[in-house]
Amino acid sequence: MNATNRRPGHTPCDHEHLHELTLALDRFAPCVDLVDDWGVRLAGVLAGGGRLLAAGNGGSAAQAQHLTAELVGRYREDRPPFSAICLSAETSSLTAICNDYPASELFARQVEAHGRPGDVLVLMSTSGRSENLVAAARRGVAAGMEVWSMTGALPNPLAEHSTESCAVDAPYTATVQELHLVALHILCAALDRTLEVGVSRTRRSPAELAAARGLGA
Repeated sequence: MNATNRRPGHTPCDHEHLHELTLALDRFAPCVDLVDDWGVRLAGVLAGGGRLLAAGNGGSAAQAQHLTAELVGRYREDRPPFSAICLSAETSSLTAICNDYPASELFARQVEAHGRPGDVLVLMSTSGRSENLVAAARRGVAAGMEVWSMTGALPNPLAEHSTESCAVDAPYTATVQELHLVALHILCAALDRTLEVGVSRTRRSPAELAAARGLGA
């Protein structure tokens, strides 16, 4: 089934699901280059004492938490942990904010609390139209943060209010989420490559390696 033959409400199944992913992968090259560059730049931020914040709704919330887990833990090879907070997983903060403030403040208030100039905010949304994420992007920019979004097809409000955006050109939520997972792994791999994790035989810390490569804050 090609793009012109898709039926309204149709759910791709079986090999058709893989076909849709293949079509989207063919259009994914610009995101690969962009997200690889994000990993290089994030290495300098984190090794210099900066922080990454991440958020998403639903399945994207799980992927945001996946990203922060890779940074606080490790991606593949052992390395020191970095500061990364998934705002979607802060249950007490989430319920308190929803109880006392408009729903649009769900992530924005946390961004204002935790974000510092030069920190990175990663926002993940298959539609790019979630009001709470758009508000978080605006708050992050106002705080002097780098706001990177992973969204579905352009145009969408989240991409418009982000510093930079990796937009997946695909019509199905599942396909967009699958490529967001690819993107976050590319980001983590680029960060580790930049810091020479698993390659360097020196005893230097990631901060020292980053400074040597001109990436320190």
